[in-house]
Amino acid sequence: MLSKIKYLVPFLIFTQIPALINAQNADINLLRRINVNRNTSLDHTFKGISDSATPVSFIVPLGILTSAIILKNHELRNKGLVISASIISASVISYSLKHAILRERPFVTYPDLQKLDDAGSPSFPSGHTSTAFSTATSLSLAFPKWYVFVPAYIWAGSVGYSRMHLGVHYPSDVLAGAITGTGAALLCNYINKKILVKKQKKDKPIY
Repeated sequence: MLSKIKYLVPFLIFTQIPALINAQNADINLLRRINVNRNTSLDHTFKGISDSATPVSFIVPLGILTSAIILKNHELRNKGLVISASIISASVISYSLKHAILRERPFVTYPDLQKLDDAGSPSFPSGHTSTAFSTATSLSLAFPKWYVFVPAYIWAGSVGYSRMHLGVHYPSDVLAGAITGTGAALLCNYINKKILVKKQKKDKPIY
């Protein structure tokens, strides 16, 4: 049995090589359409959107926590803490993946791409996109109103697109960043609900 597995693994890897090559080709071809053939008049706009990822993801939970303290609202404070935890978790996961995978930036591998922003860390996944989607998802879960999640996800999606427009990330980096950020927010929200349920059961009076 073990001998069969030993020969099966290389065979499976070999048969997947064409699919991996095609996926890589699709990745760079899409990025070239976005970056090389871009509307250059939007360069400053997308640079601003890209630069907004960190400050917005800092200001949102800070604003909620500040409001909670002023209003002495424990529920609002809890939402602010969950949003903060989601953003921090997404950042830690993205950073860990970047330095575990060590994928080179697209402009390093493909010199025809135009680099329009600073990018020193490894490429996969997109940290800006991860942070933006974590903020958008956790905010939408805390305040499930259309006028919250629609602009939140439009902004997060724009941050992801800006990273490709600026030539610093592959589409697959952005997709992975969106999944990472969304997943971190969903996980933190799930853990928070479990904690609240346990606390309610503990605080429930016994007659």
